[in-house]
Amino acid sequence: MNILQRYFLTQILKSVVFVLVAFIGLFAFFDLINEIPIVGKGRYHLFQAVIYILLGIPAYVYELMPFAVLIGAIYAMATFANNSEFTIMRVSSLSTMDAVKMMVKVGVIFLIFTFAVGEGVSPITSRKAADFKNGLIGKNVSEKLKTGMWSKDIIRKGRSKAAAGNRYMNFKIMNPNGRSFEYGRIFEFNNKRELVKVITAEKGRFQGGNTWILKGVEVEDITPPSADKDKKFPETAPSIQRTKLDTMKLNSEVTPKILAVTSMDPNRMSAVELMRYNRHLDENKQDASLYKIAFWKKIIYPFTVFVMMGLALPFAYLHFRSGGISLKIFVGIMIGIAFVLFNNLFSHIGLLNGWPAFLTAVFPSLLFLLSAVYALWWVEKH
Repeated sequence: MNILQRYFLTQILKSVVFVLVAFIGLFAFFDLINEIPIVGKGRYHLFQAVIYILLGIPAYVYELMPFAVLIGAIYAMATFANNSEFTIMRVSSLSTMDAVKMMVKVGVIFLIFTFAVGEGVSPITSRKAADFKNGLIGKNVSEKLKTGMWSKDIIRKGRSKAAAGNRYMNFKIMNPNGRSFEYGRIFEFNNKRELVKVITAEKGRFQGGNTWILKGVEVEDITPPSADKDKKFPETAPSIQRTKLDTMKLNSEVTPKILAVTSMDPNRMSAVELMRYNRHLDENKQDASLYKIAFWKKIIYPFTVFVMMGLALPFAYLHFRSGGISLKIFVGIMIGIAFVLFNNLFSHIGLLNGWPAFLTAVFPSLLFLLSAVYALWWVEKH
């Protein structure tokens, strides 16, 4: 790495870290204010609230990283312009393509860091933060749902694991970790969409290996109505046989990992978790559009640091008479806000209109990248 490349990296890195720390401190302060009304509920006190906020910091690092890269890079480029450093670099045979290459090399570092935080750190700490808070205040993940938490499952039988019907699971109270529930009801349908069994359980706990242990169980086996035209009611009516059991094993593809997804913000999940849940929804013939868009946004989001670096580079070509550093940073903040708003708005529009998930996720970044290329071409020409 030559001296000029190191200088670019050092100045941009210092600026980005400063901006990132400032924004994280600001967001953490707002979070603390939001937690004050809840402090004192159950075992959730001020110290626990601080721990909860600290656990949420990696998620903010991931979400704010492109924004911090934009502001930090603009500050560094505007400083180069105001000190005439970039002019000297250009006189010393630095071409626009050379500057782009140096920005790309710096962007690779931010890309790797953003991807590592988004995939390896943020999903874990976000889940731990939710479990930590819900456990202290005695909140279950299905508390906000009027009829409890619902999940769909496929009934598989035999060695071939062929689908023998569908199962709809309803949990009145689901613990934050998704490994146990209270007051559960399970409705099983055959391939003809006939209700064949209703299982009611007072409690349930996940044992591992796709197995749930149910306690306080009542099983209602339902014989579907007869289709024999020679028989008349009540011979054609369905029959119900009730059985009470102390414990019962239930094999299900619905695991705590699946249930944890339904209670989390898709934007704070890892790409692996989103891919796993998308496959579960597709197998159960459920609409997975929201989670498919979230998956592609998760893949594409780290690459937006290159878009932000591209948007920042033209500011190095602007002379100090075009405005001070503060004005340029303000413009950068407006660009960042516009990107976030447009990205979120386009995701909702794509979801409503049923557009392809990849196109919905990549279009805002592609549009702003083209804007960066045009801005770079314009400042170089003028």
